[in-house]
Amino acid sequence: MPAAIAWLLLGFSALFATLNDGSRPHALGTLLWALLAGVWLAALAAAPENLPLRIAQYAGLLALIAVLVHRSPLFGFFAFSGYLYANALPRRLAVVGVIATAVLTGSSQAGGLPPPPSTDTATYAGLIAINMVVAVALTAFSWTMEEQSEKRRQMVVEISEANAKLQDALAENAGLHAQLVAQAREAGILDERQRLAREIHDTLAQGLIGILTQLAAAETAAGDTGDAERRHLDNAARLARHSLNEARRSVRALRPEALESAQLPQAVAEVVRQWSDVTGVPASATTTGTARPLPPDVEVTLLRTAQEALANVAKHAAAARAGVTLSYMEDMVTLDVRDDGSGFDGSGLDGDSVPASGDPQGGFGLVALRERLAMIHGTLDIESAPGEGTAISATVPCDGAS
Repeated sequence: MPAAIAWLLLGFSALFATLNDGSRPHALGTLLWALLAGVWLAALAAAPENLPLRIAQYAGLLALIAVLVHRSPLFGFFAFSGYLYANALPRRLAVVGVIATAVLTGSSQAGGLPPPPSTDTATYAGLIAINMVVAVALTAFSWTMEEQSEKRRQMVVEISEANAKLQDALAENAGLHAQLVAQAREAGILDERQRLAREIHDTLAQGLIGILTQLAAAETAAGDTGDAERRHLDNAARLARHSLNEARRSVRALRPEALESAQLPQAVAEVVRQWSDVTGVPASATTTGTARPLPPDVEVTLLRTAQEALANVAKHAAAARAGVTLSYMEDMVTLDVRDDGSGFDGSGLDGDSVPASGDPQGGFGLVALRERLAMIHGTLDIESAPGEGTAISATVPCDGAS
């Protein structure tokens, strides 16, 4: 763009200078100098980005402008090109270029370079001074506007980046919120199922057992009563047994499906087998100690721990193998889930922050498990190191009685 304007100004100045020159030889010489200036402008446009070369070419341009202003004051229009190319220089050198251009422009306005004998010295110097002040002021204003524009551009970029981060954070928080809501709903459903199971067992089932006991005693005491009385007793006993079976079936239905038809060791083994089939990762399930019936809420919590831990292995660990061990001890039961995956830096773990395997920023599923274990006085421990896999251990206190 500066080159096109400079060529236009050069052509305009050369045309009017030639038309106003009464001497053909002088006009021809002026045209030759103007042609040289055009070639110099072409060299400026094609020059590589080299500061010493750029300074030398700009100095040459000012020299050509001075020669042309000396030959004709009308080349003051072309002198404006010095302002255009000064912007390509470092600011200190640009100030020098702007002042030099202002001197050449003021000289052309005052009659030429050097000034004609009839020119008043004060007027000549005043025109040059005015040009210098205006040029420097406009240049400083232009630089200020450029700086403000750059600051605004950077501010827009920073705002855009901050907005993008905010959108990502909102999306992440929305996902975490949905996950927490789902887990809270699942935990609430599980707690309600356990409460209902206890209520049915402690009230309805126990009441029916008492009724059956009383009916058996009544039947024994009745002895040889009439057929009608015995038939009524038999019908009452049959209805009570049927209701008791229904109550027990309801209690079983409120437990997880995996525990409905199997004990905890078999249920854990089935969960591990299904997980291995789905993920393709070899996994083993081992039971140590003497298996015994546990309270329903303990069995459910340990089974959920195995499921959640294996889900984290599949999601984060990139493991080649996994193993689950259920250990029955005299006063406690533990469930250990191990993998040989990527692991993470577990040195900063505390009781309120439990990351998922391989994902130190996640782990809300394990946080929910820790809270669930705390409800039955259990604990959740995690050991991990980068590249050394992860071990999750759930411990629940439980006496040796069935």
